[in-house]
Amino acid sequence: MAESYNKQITRKNFLQGAGAAFAGLATGQLPAVSQAILNNQEPLRIGIIGSGRIGGAVGLKWAEAGHHIFFSSRHPEELTDLVASAGEHAQAGLPDAAARFGDVILIAVPYAALPQVGRDYSPLMQGKIVIDCGNPRADRDGPMADAAIALGTGVASANFLPGVRLVRSFSCVSWLQVQQAPRSPERIGIPIAADDDEAARVTARLVEDTGFDPVFVGGLERPREFDRGTPVYVRGMSAAELRETLGL
Repeated sequence: MAESYNKQITRKNFLQGAGAAFAGLATGQLPAVSQAILNNQEPLRIGIIGSGRIGGAVGLKWAEAGHHIFFSSRHPEELTDLVASAGEHAQAGLPDAAARFGDVILIAVPYAALPQVGRDYSPLMQGKIVIDCGNPRADRDGPMADAAIALGTGVASANFLPGVRLVRSFSCVSWLQVQQAPRSPERIGIPIAADDDEAARVTARLVEDTGFDPVFVGGLERPREFDRGTPVYVRGMSAAELRETLGL
């Protein structure tokens, strides 16, 4: 299903046709995303847990696109300049406040911190769309990184973040590429993996708002194909190049 879908994907029909592409995926009793959000008719409330290089860069792009952003850190007083750069619809606070604030949550922390993020904040994020962009690195994150890599980050992150509408995306792009987006003449493609159709559609909107082209890869078993160390990681491939490399 994903193969034929991706061969014909365009920036417009990704958002319009993702529901058909994901037909049959279960969302259980999770709350529906409003049609206004799915149709790009209203800004999103986005909480960012981890406002360093990648979280800060992505958040600035989303603020520029008109979304309401809540940056967070254990030391929110250090985010004053970031909030000022993001403009009037941005604020900062502690991670629990960001988890409560957002209809969508971006988690941009070192991967070793993800289990604790899940323990602390998953109860506040139940049923919310959560975009995880962290990458396990054994040299930084220790043995848990090897276990996550063996499982694949989609499966591993889902274990750490129970009850959320998880999406793996923004994980194979650098913060410098985010700052410089959109690239001309051909925009960089960003893989999206999710088991939830609405979560993927909202993420596709946010990928576009960041200046990239969304590429649906499949369910949460697929992020291992664009994890750190794969041929597509931070290579700045176009959407067409991504689909060719990933065999979509």
